[in-house]
Amino acid sequence: MQAEVLETKAEIQRLRDSISTISVGAPDVHKDLSIVNLLPKWSRSDSSITLEKFLSSIESAAKIGHWSDSDTREIAVLKLTDSAKLFYQGCTELHAEGTTWQCFKNAFRRRYEDVHTDQYHFT
Repeated sequence: MQAEVLETKAEIQRLRDSISTISVGAPDVHKDLSIVNLLPKWSRSDSSITLEKFLSSIESAAKIGHWSDSDTREIAVLKLTDSAKLFYQGCTELHAEGTTWQCFKNAFRRRYEDVHTDQYHFT
């Protein structure tokens, strides 16, 4: 009986040690996804907001909401419409494993750096 008590005490101590290392390791950070509804949708044809303003608003919301890199990228994808959404769907580079937010921004900046409209390119 005494051996079982000692064994139980040792197990309790191991559990306390493991909990304390988990607690000390990193502070709890909670993601706030409620900001998503405030973000504008973006398409190249929509002249109300530029690509840079769109990316900036996504990054600001990500910072406030404590989003990860992948959260930021996926939420930006949700806010794409029309030709921008089609570009994303057709760009294999953006669907590769390990694609970062920076890769996403670079791909969109390369695609939309031209000042000509989509209609210009279609004609």
